[in-house]
Amino acid sequence: MTTRNLEALFAPRSVALVGASNQPGSVGAVLARNLMESGFAGPILAVNPHERSIRSALSYHSLAELPSPADLAVIATPPPTVPGLIADLARQGCRAAVVITAGFGEAGGGGADLRQAMLSAARPALLRIVGPNCLGVISPPAGLNASFAQLTPKPGPLALVLQSGAIATAALDWADARGFGFSRIVTLGDMADVDFGDMLDFLALDEATEGVLLYVETVTNARKFMSAARALGRTKPVTVIKAGRSAAGARAALSHTGALAGADAVYDAAFRRAGLLRVFELRELFDALTTLSSGMSVAGDRLAIVSNGGGAGVLAVDALDARGGRIAELAPSTLEALGQALPAAWSKGDPVDIVGDAGPDRYEAALEAVLADPGADAVLAINCPTAVADSTAAAEAVLKVVSRRRPRPALLTAWLGERAPAQARRLFAGARIPSHETPDEAVRAFMHLADHAKNQRLLMQTPAADAGDAPDRAAAARLVEGALAEGRTLLADAEAKAVLAAYGVPVLATAMAKTPLEAEAVARRLGGAVALKILSPDLTHKSDVGGVALNLAPEGVAAAAEAMLARVAKAAPAARLEGFMVQAMAAKPRAHELIAGLSSDPTFGPVVLFGAGGTAVEVLADRAVGLAPLNEHLAHDMIARTRISKLLAGYRDRPAADVDAVAAVLVRLARLAVDIPQIAELDINPLLADETGVLALDARIGVTAGEAAPPAIKPYPAELAGQVTAGDQVLELRPVKPEDAPRLMDLVARTDPEDVRLRFRAGLRRLPEAWAARLSQIDYDREMALAAIDAAGDIVGVARLAADPEGETAEFALLVRTDHQQRGLGHGLMDALIAYARRRGLSQLWGSIGRENRRMISLARELGFVLAADPDPALERATLAFGGATTSARS
Repeated sequence: MTTRNLEALFAPRSVALVGASNQPGSVGAVLARNLMESGFAGPILAVNPHERSIRSALSYHSLAELPSPADLAVIATPPPTVPGLIADLARQGCRAAVVITAGFGEAGGGGADLRQAMLSAARPALLRIVGPNCLGVISPPAGLNASFAQLTPKPGPLALVLQSGAIATAALDWADARGFGFSRIVTLGDMADVDFGDMLDFLALDEATEGVLLYVETVTNARKFMSAARALGRTKPVTVIKAGRSAAGARAALSHTGALAGADAVYDAAFRRAGLLRVFELRELFDALTTLSSGMSVAGDRLAIVSNGGGAGVLAVDALDARGGRIAELAPSTLEALGQALPAAWSKGDPVDIVGDAGPDRYEAALEAVLADPGADAVLAINCPTAVADSTAAAEAVLKVVSRRRPRPALLTAWLGERAPAQARRLFAGARIPSHETPDEAVRAFMHLADHAKNQRLLMQTPAADAGDAPDRAAAARLVEGALAEGRTLLADAEAKAVLAAYGVPVLATAMAKTPLEAEAVARRLGGAVALKILSPDLTHKSDVGGVALNLAPEGVAAAAEAMLARVAKAAPAARLEGFMVQAMAAKPRAHELIAGLSSDPTFGPVVLFGAGGTAVEVLADRAVGLAPLNEHLAHDMIARTRISKLLAGYRDRPAADVDAVAAVLVRLARLAVDIPQIAELDINPLLADETGVLALDARIGVTAGEAAPPAIKPYPAELAGQVTAGDQVLELRPVKPEDAPRLMDLVARTDPEDVRLRFRAGLRRLPEAWAARLSQIDYDREMALAAIDAAGDIVGVARLAADPEGETAEFALLVRTDHQQRGLGHGLMDALIAYARRRGLSQLWGSIGRENRRMISLARELGFVLAADPDPALERATLAFGGATTSARS
């Protein structure tokens, strides 16, 4: 249902308070006070069977006595009464309810049946429920405080969505002292009905909300959350703080990957992939969104610093380095301009120390030069109060520079001290220039901008259909299904390597031996030095029990195997020993040992792990986690987030490793996880990487017959590929891919401007890159764009739909290149789109068509659409309801 009836939570016509009370200090009394004193303009109907009045307002003994149905109900009565109250409210036409009451099984008690009864009572009327076990809902623009919070905040542009009432009250108190206001405040409690995905969908279209703050403990519907967060994150800044970050919550796991890919690491990967900015402290939560909401944006993490105090500049550099940012390298022309404007004692580089006696003229000249430097993504201006220069005058000089530059530059300030900079900070606040008390706070704000920009780029990544050569999925699936049929949860080493080979991962040839003598015979056949490893389904980490021997000469293998049996039997007497694995020693003496693997998260589905490998992998804990599926860009981002990535780049006489080959392995593993969900865990450790490529030495794959969580981000729907006819041409038909952005720009450039205007309802000479990126980055769970491609590889037509959050209706759009019109291509594209909409289970497809677009109106009628008036008099609304009728198919 997602956003259905959620507007009743924030702008209800009337409110019923069930469980209102006059008892001082009770929840019912606080709710009554907040509702009646927060300025709500509609009627507030108190319900209490034992009171004649609540705070001088008439009290009704039951819902049946209410003079009119309530739009919103707030319920604070014992749990057993709630399902019946919800049923009565639903019959009366109530659209939403906030259930304050706890006791619905949230702590494993016996309330689960009550919870289900409550939901069943609400469902027939589509009555939405926030809670149970929540603080309530506050909508300051509507004067509505349907909560038992200690205060009513003032209106503002930020929405606050939390799972914790305690954190909500702390955040309200903190924000009130600092003058923050809110558009909406929602505590979701146990999320029996309304969850994060629902609220994010609502806030994406909420005109009162400019930015969103999230406090998350858990996500219940990962795919809905990711789709909603990605849609919201494209248009409004979202900052999130996640509780439960400690490693103590990580589950016991079969593999290194399972141990390292703990729940918090997966949540971190999900937030990054959705374009959200994660922070770790409550104050940082507000600071970050204030910075993001300033309208400032940056393209990278290079910061230039202008300061009248050398020490303050150095502190800023230290903070920048600690947070992973970079000091900008100023161009020679910038240094020359600074040299002409500054005294001889200036620092001659970045940070730009303009010396302690710097007046406004010096600030102005330095900022003019540094802001013009293309090597700086943002500039931090720092002022330390001195007796020989005026801090306020310096601030005025900064504002003077900013006022002359359009577009507005990315500029942050840190005016140090308490009394001296007070007026300067007021000036900056009035001009919406971020101002901070210390250099490290300013640097943190800059890195919020840089990290958010980076996450926005990740948000626009949608993995393509393939990862190099097509894998042999059937061969890999046979091995997994064979193990499960035998009741095994672990593939043999040879099976694991065969699965990897089927997906294009280079593996080291391996042979098995039952006895020490067989192991030596195998070693002699391989020739050269070999590695000997014990085979046992009970030993996860062979080296821990002496089950690995390296660089053995063939003639010494039998003796080494006998000794290994004795060591392992002593260290792990209960382990079943099934023989030995013999491998030729890999000829990569200078290779880096990496780990790559898969794990299945119960919430977000398959995840990919990468990091430093070897026997100390868990001690080093140098790893990055990403959600499957991946593409090369996302894989490279994962690699860059590890410490070992600096070594992979090469150092001293050691050449750079083939990072593209490493990224390809991650992409292929992600595809394997999506293709074969029975793979519960997978380790490649070590994955050797050098300048010649990669090689998987050891592999371990755990499988399960249970149902795994699906990928939180829907993979590319390759099954929709086909053909479409345009006159005498048969064109390729497939869903749009992320790499199609240049083709979409070319499509618009080669289409008549009038056709473009009719499609976009705006005059466009060219499709902006940002639009092309957005139109090619498809959230396949909610959108679809089918492209027709000619023999030259050009896109000559696109039909797309965007479904509503409920997944019931969708809006369509169509563009065909002018030279391919009048050939039936538009009809064929729309036929394919309609067929997809039917299969998906949509109830309706609709579009708004300009009245002068007669060809599109005619096509809509041919396809069975019903034309009617649109709210915009310049448009007509075309609607196709799916009730069993079929459409023609020329494709």
